[in-house]
Amino acid sequence: MKRKDFIRNAGILTASTLFANTRVFGFQSELIRVGLIGVNGMGWSNLNAILKVPGVQCTALCDVDENILSNRVEELKKRNITVKTYIDYKDLLKATDVDVVIIATPDHWHCLQMVDAVAAGKDVYVEKPIGNSIRECEVMVAAAKKYNRVVQVGQWQRSQQHFRDAMAFVHGGKLGKIRLVKAWAYQGWMKSIPVLADAAVPAGVHYDKWLGPAPKRAFNPNRFHFNFRWYWDYAGGLMTDWGVHMLDYALIGMKVSDPVSIMAAGGKFAYPDDAAETPDSLTTVYEFDGFNVQWEQATGIDLGPYQKTHGVAFIGNNGTLVVNREGWEVIPEKGRMEAVAFQPSKDNGLDKHMVNFITAVRNKSSEGLHAPIEAGAHIAIFSQMGNIAYRSKKKLFWDKNKRTFNDREADRYLAKSYQNGYSMPKV
Repeated sequence: MKRKDFIRNAGILTASTLFANTRVFGFQSELIRVGLIGVNGMGWSNLNAILKVPGVQCTALCDVDENILSNRVEELKKRNITVKTYIDYKDLLKATDVDVVIIATPDHWHCLQMVDAVAAGKDVYVEKPIGNSIRECEVMVAAAKKYNRVVQVGQWQRSQQHFRDAMAFVHGGKLGKIRLVKAWAYQGWMKSIPVLADAAVPAGVHYDKWLGPAPKRAFNPNRFHFNFRWYWDYAGGLMTDWGVHMLDYALIGMKVSDPVSIMAAGGKFAYPDDAAETPDSLTTVYEFDGFNVQWEQATGIDLGPYQKTHGVAFIGNNGTLVVNREGWEVIPEKGRMEAVAFQPSKDNGLDKHMVNFITAVRNKSSEGLHAPIEAGAHIAIFSQMGNIAYRSKKKLFWDKNKRTFNDREADRYLAKSYQNGYSMPKV
């Protein structure tokens, strides 16, 4: 299988998309009105970043937790920003004073909300991973195309200059043949999640709306807000939380798309008795033609490869390039190439990502987006492949034409079962 066979979609990996220059012009000429769905955590960070772009105004907030919603309204009032509030995102999508929607809800809601948003004529910024299953990602790409809307995915590292510089070095060939790419996230801040009993739904929380298409369960504080990431009903653990960022650059650096095979092993080795479901320790190997990509994750410890908490390492015959959010460097094999001293990051990726997004919205074109929907879907699917290999406990082979694995048991994980009267969108 030749490497070029993997590169099917120019919008996913090519330099023309990744390295496109953001054209900043006349932002004040047209007011862009933004509505935020999911006002906690990254949603709030995204809103603050987009409001730095001239000519952007926040007009609406939506959240199923009225407590957080009211707090955010008060915070905006202190900045002389008055917004309408919504509990049901569908009501926000009907608003005529919203042009752009930011979706920063738990992963299991992304597909429904993004498809409904583009169908309503809104341009969308959707948090990563874009979907909670492979099939959801495919539906989201189809929806963006059908309704011809601009959709940027929250892979904001794609807007950072030092990552681009590092990829240019990798593509320059000085590392020699690259035999292995390592990507990892060692998260020392992640402590054990204590087992808690189910509890009454907190006042002001519309829990049924939070669950949405996920299985019906009694309310448990562990599953709500930030920690939803560690439960299969709603997300995919560190693999889809950090893996989408790090593995994205592994693929960009190697200019590849679909793997030949995937295998994974791991478990709850750090905190075997805590409340989380997803593995706290995991090693995943993606086989390509002539090299492998390896993913590592660990919670409770920080000393990952090259003594870095996260990163991507391109291991070549002449040397190794290591890049993460802090910067990049090249460690040479003795006598084979010159070292490159640490090159620190000098910009704010999220801020630049929002400028890139608003530029595309004003241009009414997805051309030049740093993280178009196709790219976000591709890396989310790639990360989910790793989780499926872990859960099926088999070495899997991916059929890129049929969009299935070679194993029926593994194929059970291609889509999530929608419940509580919800169904996956059909586009």
